[in-house]
Amino acid sequence: MNKNLIISNTENFVKETLKNAEGGHDWFHIIRVWNNAKLIAKTEKVDSFIVELGALLHDIADSKFHDGDETIGPKIAREFLKKENASEETILHIENIINHISFKSSLDSEQEKFSSPELNVIQDADRLDAIGAIGIARCFNYGGFKNRPLYDPEISPNLQMTKEEYKKSKAPTINHFYEKLLLLKDKMNTETGKRIATDRHNYMEAFLKQFYGEWNGKR
Repeated sequence: MNKNLIISNTENFVKETLKNAEGGHDWFHIIRVWNNAKLIAKTEKVDSFIVELGALLHDIADSKFHDGDETIGPKIAREFLKKENASEETILHIENIINHISFKSSLDSEQEKFSSPELNVIQDADRLDAIGAIGIARCFNYGGFKNRPLYDPEISPNLQMTKEEYKKSKAPTINHFYEKLLLLKDKMNTETGKRIATDRHNYMEAFLKQFYGEWNGKR
């Protein structure tokens, strides 16, 4: 199994597959997560091959763009990796990473749990891209993509959502900060992830303060 060749081929495959994806879940998102993962992996005891492979394939078919079907991503990853002659152990690990990386998976009390140091690193890398300046940009980009209002003072955030409620939510974009983004800092797995997340979390809080001030005509 030529690991360097598999990583190179995976990079090309993902770049081609996601070339027309929504702006917050496109190839550039993958690059950022990939880079974050490699950075975090430097301070963790992990298999760097699995970290890079998982980071590259983690959003190969995000269920929100496939009618909520969460089986497509792992299936595409498996088919691709089999063609690359990756080991079954590697394929299973990547499938598990794809199945368990998302925030919504943490809302599912019935889902079989999986953990690995590599998942911890990739999950932190992915969550870092959901917060801070990039996270804010991605949040509003997706809200525009779904034609959601920016903010509606009459619609309060739902902090007790089930996984299915989360998947079907059509709430204003600002609500997403409270339903997910502001929660991510305390869900980081690694020390590097926690450190970077703190700075990005503070940036989001400052943004929200400015947003409400402008909304209410006070700034």
